[in-house]
Amino acid sequence: MNIPGGLSADIFLRDYWQKKPLVIRKAFPGFTSPVSPDELAGLACEESVESRIVIETDNGKPWQLENGPFPPERFEALPESHWTLLVQGLDHWVPEVADILEAFRFVPNWRLDDVMASYAPVGGSVGPHFDQYDVFLLQAEGHRRWEFGGHCDQTSPRIEGTPLRILSRWQGEETVTLAPGDMLYLPPGIGHHGVATDDCITLSVGFRAPSVDDVLTGFTDFLCAHPETNNPLADPDLKCPDNPGAISPELIRKLGDVIARYTNDPLQLAYWFGQYATVPKSANILVAPDSPMSPDALLSEIEDGATLRWNEGSRFAYHEGDAETALFVDGERYLLRGEALGLAPVLCRGNRPDTVAMAGYLEDEALLGLITNLYNHGNLILE
Repeated sequence: MNIPGGLSADIFLRDYWQKKPLVIRKAFPGFTSPVSPDELAGLACEESVESRIVIETDNGKPWQLENGPFPPERFEALPESHWTLLVQGLDHWVPEVADILEAFRFVPNWRLDDVMASYAPVGGSVGPHFDQYDVFLLQAEGHRRWEFGGHCDQTSPRIEGTPLRILSRWQGEETVTLAPGDMLYLPPGIGHHGVATDDCITLSVGFRAPSVDDVLTGFTDFLCAHPETNNPLADPDLKCPDNPGAISPELIRKLGDVIARYTNDPLQLAYWFGQYATVPKSANILVAPDSPMSPDALLSEIEDGATLRWNEGSRFAYHEGDAETALFVDGERYLLRGEALGLAPVLCRGNRPDTVAMAGYLEDEALLGLITNLYNHGNLILE
């Protein structure tokens, strides 16, 4: 498998992933932006879309931030240059942008976050900064000059008087200008500064990973939802202590045994993580069809040539156990057994499941019912 631009995915993951930046010329040859600046501005006016405007200097204040949704007249009042419009989760609203993510399936589905669009006129920027996540910066329209390099962290000096984390004394190590179809990969912690050299749109393909805090609190919260965890700790073998203020080593061992009994269960960990990792980024993403469809009607549509695809923004993953496979869709878990085990890999390989590979599974009444349920809940749609 190759990454966009033709480099082997194995070589990229070995030599670049979370190690060093990579400039990829013509990663998407002949690429044209799936959205226009006016369409981005229109999305930024919508209540359900996360958007921001960054202005380099606003009434003498550096790097000021405004959060959407915006009234249409706000765009008429912006300066001619040195500002940026950011629209988060563009893949949730534009199918053509969601399709771009298919080129990044050389990492697990759960690592993909979303696609953010950045529109800027000449001089527009969000300032020199660093991110805590991996990102591919795909130039969609116009040109942007990037300075990048050097590792940054929470101790790196920042500009005061702005709500943004703008680096104050950072110097880039490399400079490149990206044209449409070019792409720049940046690992976490690498400083970078992109400035529009003409009206331009950049698409940021972002990745995610849970923090240690997310894992510890999320998994223990999941475990605590089990009814038996409400039972108090019993100590029928309690003995009179030498000092009532002492916490005995025996008690600490018992507490360790309790924690180990619940946390050393790989299957429960897989169940929690699969649900956690596929929760949609926004509750507004899943929209049920106006009219629910029966299993027979859905099968008839597919036999007539319609194809299934994931809802834009939906997340699919699976975990293979000893006797069953857990399918995770948008935070829900479905257990598959027997001849149904192969359905999960087919559904999760990409946003357009292979219709031919699914045909045999749709002959099973229960599995057809599952697919129909996913359609009626808005996880799958028909094209």
